[in-house]
Amino acid sequence: MTSFPQLTKLFRAQYIANRAPTPISYDLFDIRQYQGESLKEFLHHFGAQVVRLNLKDERMMVHAFRKGIVPGPFSESLIRSHPKTFAEIRRPAMAHIAAEEEVNEKCTCMVPTRPRASGRPQPLRVHEATMEKKTPTKQQPYQPRKSQTRGRERENVPPRHDFVVELKDLIVIPNVAERLKVPPQDQ
Repeated sequence: MTSFPQLTKLFRAQYIANRAPTPISYDLFDIRQYQGESLKEFLHHFGAQVVRLNLKDERMMVHAFRKGIVPGPFSESLIRSHPKTFAEIRRPAMAHIAAEEEVNEKCTCMVPTRPRASGRPQPLRVHEATMEKKTPTKQQPYQPRKSQTRGRERENVPPRHDFVVELKDLIVIPNVAERLKVPPQDQ
């Protein structure tokens, strides 16, 4: 190596694989709205990619946005309205985002409880009611439970019989019994 330009050339050749690939317009179709991601977040990611790619093709942006959005009320409204430009998507998206944020705000704030009338007696809690009924009893030593068998199960069990039946008597099909052999007994 005799010069700095040669060194930089070798350095770039060595580490070119670590460089991020240059973005192309079709990268816009890789942006997807994740489950649970708000429309506002998705619109932010999508807009940042549009700026990064410096896109001018409105039809491609509209098509990529519709492909990337999660199915739901907003995507259904886009299907019905057939927007031609990204501005036609952005206007209803902002209205939907505002409604989405209001609903989330309502869900997160606590719902106040209705005050009770002070003239009525308050009902006892279950624990308090059972404590009043209990009378202190003398502690008894531990006794294991007796096995409990259910009557119906015992009635349906057929009695066991120990008897031996010949194989020929069990098989009713003609000529099959003669073909069967008794297996040898292992001792």
